[in-house]
Amino acid sequence: MKKMLSLVLLFSVLSITIIKAQDLKEKDVPKTVKEAFAKKYPDAKKVSWEKEKSNYEANWGGKSGEDNSVTFTPAAVFVEIVEAIPVNQLPVSVAPYVAKHYNGAKIKEAGKVTDASGKHMFEAEIKGKDLIFDEKGIFIKAD
Repeated sequence: MKKMLSLVLLFSVLSITIIKAQDLKEKDVPKTVKEAFAKKYPDAKKVSWEKEKSNYEANWGGKSGEDNSVTFTPAAVFVEIVEAIPVNQLPVSVAPYVAKHYNGAKIKEAGKVTDASGKHMFEAEIKGKDLIFDEKGIFIKAD
């Protein structure tokens, strides 16, 4: 029974991971999405693709290949770009918020988000989730 429970738990964790973000081969990305991406970011090199919920995400740049991350809908509509930034460039109120509400969890990565309307936000990754803050560092949501 213990083995069965362990297998069910493992399968559940793997399923959640797969649902959150799924690596894709370029051939599996719709042509219209690739064209929209190439038009908006013609200098992007060594692009990797993921399926994030129902959207398509392209990653490129930097040592990890993820200094830039851009999201398009299946209809090739631009959603947002996240540009990696050093954690110390987040608004000053972000670290105290994380310390208070997430038991002092370490911020692993940070990014400056620009959505389709030009609105800027910040993203702080902790414990496998993204925390979204406005330009002043006020918490908006966990994603």
